[in-house]
Amino acid sequence: MVQSTADLIGAGGPGPGPAAPGPAVAARTPRQLFWSRFKQDKVAIFGGILVIFMVSIALLAPVISESIAHHRFDEQFRDRINSFGTPLGPNSEFMFGNDDLGRDVFVRTLFGARVSLKIAILATGIELFIGVLLGMLAGFGKGWVDTIISRFIDLILSIPFLLLGISLSIVLNGGEGLIIFIIAFFGWPYIARIVRGQTLSLREAQFVEAAYSMGGSSRWIMFREILPNLVAPIIIYSTLIIPQNILGEAGLSYLGVGVKPPTAAWGQMLAAATPYVANGAAWWFMFWPGLALFITVLGFNLLGDGLRDALDPKTGR
Repeated sequence: MVQSTADLIGAGGPGPGPAAPGPAVAARTPRQLFWSRFKQDKVAIFGGILVIFMVSIALLAPVISESIAHHRFDEQFRDRINSFGTPLGPNSEFMFGNDDLGRDVFVRTLFGARVSLKIAILATGIELFIGVLLGMLAGFGKGWVDTIISRFIDLILSIPFLLLGISLSIVLNGGEGLIIFIIAFFGWPYIARIVRGQTLSLREAQFVEAAYSMGGSSRWIMFREILPNLVAPIIIYSTLIIPQNILGEAGLSYLGVGVKPPTAAWGQMLAAATPYVANGAAWWFMFWPGLALFITVLGFNLLGDGLRDALDPKTGR
């Protein structure tokens, strides 16, 4: 647990006499303990490598597209569609083949990573801010504050995600900002519930009572005593909800209510490829964006599991 007021109060209490001399063992800091656990988890490291790889290609998408002289993600190559209107497959110039409009699937997959990661990360940040703040207020305040916030959370969770998402996208004409709002709107209650439960437990801890006895205000105790002890579960949960948000954005885009064409989005690409693949044609059209989506979600999940194990003080590694 994070260093707290209880550590200061308990330092001077009575106890047994000095222990017998023995070999000195250097105490390891929480950061050293975390790193020693994490670096032994090869699966988590592999997940981190996948995440770094996908984030890197998303950031470098414009540079990579320029290097192969395909300057825009919506650039159409009419000679890359046959007489039957079917896109042509991979070759030396188009490594991932082309889509139904002759656009480079490789370039669009790269730019799709930018869209998915940007929406997921921004939505996760908003979820964390709202969920942590309201969860702490509910858990620390108790009484009517807890009742109002908890009932509001129940109200949000009772609204169907897809129904509201589709309705708002149709009425407001979609867009990245709206998708971020929809995902964050439905995501923060889950974080608030977790933070509320953790705060209720920490509120009864001895270091909180010690902080009160030393004259600490409620605001000080919330943000200087309780919040640092919530950092580990917040970090763990954030790495696990980012892939959920990526899938949420892909699902909305697949249904045609996510980001608008011609913006490249993995869900949109999968939807456009479905009729061709169903007829046994243009497998590459669906394979590459599907693989990119799979790798990204897998990487974040493996990394999140590894962070959970490394930050858990009960993990004996």
